[in-house]
Order: sequence, then C-alpha cells, then structure tokens
Amino acid sequence: MATGGSGSPTLAAMPTASAKSMGGMGGGTGCKISMLFNLNTIDACFLSSQWRITSSAMFAGSCIGVFLLTLSLEFLRRSIKEYDRYLVRQHVSKCQAVAVAVAVAPATASSSTSLHGANKTPSTAITSRSRSAVPPFRPNVLQQAIRAFLHMLAFFVGYILMLLAMYYNGYLLLCIFLGAFFGAFIFQWEALVPGGDQTSAAQETTLCCG
Repeated sequence: MATGGSGSPTLAAMPTASAKSMGGMGGGTGCKISMLFNLNTIDACFLSSQWRITSSAMFAGSCIGVFLLTLSLEFLRRSIKEYDRYLVRQHVSKCQAVAVAVAVAPATASSSTSLHGANKTPSTAITSRSRSAVPPFRPNVLQQAIRAFLHMLAFFVGYILMLLAMYYNGYLLLCIFLGAFFGAFIFQWEALVPGGDQTSAAQETTLCCG
C-alpha cells in the first residue's frame, strides 16, 4: 500500500480498498443484488441466499410465482370485503327476522277485531318494521379474529411484494405490475351503486402492506 510522508494511506490507494470492501452486495454468496434498476437473471437472489436463480427455468418460475402472489393479494382484499358484506347481510337478516316476529303478534291481534282489515294490517305492520333502521353491528370475538387473520395475510403478502420490488429487477417489477392489473381486473369487477359505497378501486389506492 502506498503511503505518504506521515505513514497514512494515499488518496490513490483508498478507492481500491473501498471498491474491494463494497464489492457486490451479495457478499461471498455469489448473489447479484443491486439497489438500482437491473435485469439480472442468473445468480440473482431475492429475500435470501437460498432463493438464488441458477437457471432460466428457475427464474421463469420465480416470475410466475411473483405474478400469482400479486393476484393473491387482490384476492385477499376482495375476500376481506366479501366477508364483511356477509357479516352485514347476516346481521340485517337477523334484525329483520326479529322485527317480523315482533310485528306479527300485535298485527294478528288487531286483525281479528276488523274483518275488512284482516288482509292489510299484518302485511303493513310487518313491512314497516322490517324496513326500520338496522342498529350498528359489532362482530363477535370469532368473527373479528377471522377479519384480523385475513388482514394479517393481506399485510404479509403486501409486505413481501414491497421487499421484492426493492430489488429493482425489471422482470419482477413487470410481473408485479401485471399481477396488479389482472388481479384488479378479476377481483375488483364489482357492481357500482350510485350514491353508495364504491369498490376497493375507489377506497384503496395502493397495493402495499395491506
């Protein structure tokens, strides 16, 4: 190593040492890892040194897997919504059943006193009660556990996709974008209710992290 008069390394020797210390981000594993946009295929590593691409077929399988993983995120997001809708429908049907049961007794009693109103009074009472405002609904412990589990899965998948995107591999980024497109095309194809709650496309603008 070249030294100056004071015994310290010269400026000419420092870049060489720095380059050796930086080397490749894969260290001694032989992985090709870059924090800049790249098109690495063979010897590219993702998430760990165990996920090291050793052949073109393995890289193609990884791309397909990332595409399907992005599809699964859209599926999970839709599943969360559909499960909430199922709980709400279940709650509404229970409230309507209770309202009908409460309305039938007085309606039947009053209909017995009037022969002309026998066909109208019960149906009118039942209809008015069943259409009354539904009280707020709070899921029980099991239902909330299922909701939290689905959210955790979506959060996990979204976080993994974010980490994969941070490798800036052009092929993986393309697979993520295509997975987001086809996932939204399939799982966000919903009926739009004018003046009502819109779909996930209007409420959730990002795929990342649930």
